[in-house]
Amino acid sequence: QVQLVESGGGLVQAGVSLRLSCAASGRTFTMYAVGWFRQAPGKEREFVAAITWSGSNTYYADSVKGRFTISRDNAKNTVYLQMNSLKPEDTAVYYCAASSRKYPSGNYYQTVRGYDYWGQGTQVTVSS
Repeated sequence: QVQLVESGGGLVQAGVSLRLSCAASGRTFTMYAVGWFRQAPGKEREFVAAITWSGSNTYYADSVKGRFTISRDNAKNTVYLQMNSLKPEDTAVYYCAASSRKYPSGNYYQTVRGYDYWGQGTQVTVSS
């Protein structure tokens, strides 16, 4: 089992930055990739960004490319999501997820079904 705990969310104004953290514990050696997803009220959970645990590959949703950066610190078993130039449409609960599966294509890490473990989420609210 892998446990994931998100932190760093909050209420901010448009244009500012936030950094989310995802701390992993348990059988972290089984993780192959970690992703961030978000879910706004009344909407489905959507992919934001993902990174392989080796750090060799990163993936981003088109809506956040150029504004968000995903990174990891293997020594701390932590993955970060640096969010710059935040917009009101970024408002959502942000979830961290871990996958223990090595897929032939990075497309799988952009789907909810590609992940085995999920955190409880952290709220990000961006006011205009």
